[in-house]
Amino acid sequence: MTHTARRIGRTLALVLPVVLVLSGTLAVARVPWSSSTESQVLTAASDTVSVRAKSRTPQDVLRDQLLLEQQKKDPGIALTHLQREIEARPSLGKHCMSIARSLGRAAVAQYGPTRAQSFSRPVCDTSFAAGVSQESAGV
Repeated sequence: MTHTARRIGRTLALVLPVVLVLSGTLAVARVPWSSSTESQVLTAASDTVSVRAKSRTPQDVLRDQLLLEQQKKDPGIALTHLQREIEARPSLGKHCMSIARSLGRAAVAQYGPTRAQSFSRPVCDTSFAAGVSQESAGV
């Protein structure tokens, strides 16, 4: 009798943890994770996963375009294009100063403070020069 009980105990000791892990995994997979009326099943992967891209504002798009153009060409060309874009789309006017400051900071990183200042022009109330001076001062 003790031999049979010992064998049953060993079998349970091996099988029981496997059963508990599998039942726990299946239970978690069936939990409705939101309050929707549909029954949702948690899966490890899905072919239909779609993540919506974060929409970017027009001023962010313009800033990125001008920073890229400044890297490829020079700050003078980027400032000219900034001025033309502001004239073409007046709604971007309120962002002109921050874009020009960003261009000024990037120019310091690319050309150094002295050379960056040489590209300065009165676009957006001399904000480019302000960006150059802020970056040069470490602000």
